[in-house]
Amino acid sequence: MAAQEVSFDEMRELLAAMPGPNETVRDKVRSREAELTKPAGALGRLEALTEWFSTWQGRHPPQLERPRVAVFVANHGVVGRGVSAYPASVTAQMVENFQANGAAINQLCVQQDADLRVYEMALDHPTQDFTQEPAMTQTECARAMAYGMMAVEDGIDALCLGEMGIGNTTSAAAICCGLFGGDAANWVGSGTGVTGEALQRKAAAVQEAIALHGPAFEDPFEVARCIGGHELSAIIGAVLAARIARVPVLLDGYACTAAAAVLHQIDPAALDHCVVGHLSAEPGHRRLVDALGQIPVLDLGMRLGEGTGATLALGVLRAAISCHNGMSTFSEAQVDGPAR
Repeated sequence: MAAQEVSFDEMRELLAAMPGPNETVRDKVRSREAELTKPAGALGRLEALTEWFSTWQGRHPPQLERPRVAVFVANHGVVGRGVSAYPASVTAQMVENFQANGAAINQLCVQQDADLRVYEMALDHPTQDFTQEPAMTQTECARAMAYGMMAVEDGIDALCLGEMGIGNTTSAAAICCGLFGGDAANWVGSGTGVTGEALQRKAAAVQEAIALHGPAFEDPFEVARCIGGHELSAIIGAVLAARIARVPVLLDGYACTAAAAVLHQIDPAALDHCVVGHLSAEPGHRRLVDALGQIPVLDLGMRLGEGTGATLALGVLRAAISCHNGMSTFSEAQVDGPAR
């Protein structure tokens, strides 16, 4: 998708025009699943994942040959409030680590045969400190969304989304608090490992941001603008572009899911083509996935980001599709089916 300027109104128009599930394909999945050599429902969540993937891809048999892992990277001005265990300089250093194949996500993409793309977003221009002013202008936020849409290129058949940016779990907690309400402390976790006074500063920063920007929060896009980040806005754009292109999406952990939740608050069906890849160890993520009605594929106690949980879930999705496409039916295998 070509880079272009978009406005919040244009994003709403895209949301209003987004395609729904392919019911014909769903029926084909269910019909074949019922004939495979196993008791009905015996593969549990694998069957549900196959049906979800094929229905939103709009093809049967489903195809998973060119998955992309898109990791968006940006800096946050709120880091100056002492909310992270690491300095903002780590963000750029991690980009170099990604480029040198030294990060966890590099290893997982090799293992999953997935195409990794790292999208660096003006690291020398972090968002503003959202405890003092909006994190971004509307132009900056919409431009980041448009940039994220570019990750959905022709030919990819699945998209794993992730992020990296020191301070972004503070932003994620603020987004969740802005979208769903509740006490800031209930959405804030240790992130990079903060405890004690640093954790208190993190919760205080979120509470101050909500108090400052709350009047604008009737519009979920304003939540993204006022207390989000460049990389989180890019994820919003990528999720929407994937829906338009019929590319199923695996979301990563807390920050990634928080970004996607902005779309859910505009239209509860906006994330039906998405599955949360894993349950983060960040306590707010469980509250968030419950609010979204999502069931994460994996729960491994991870909280790294980088798209690692989504990419691990890609392996489960591959297994589900392999079973569906490769198993014999009762008639093909000459195995007696269930008694009628």
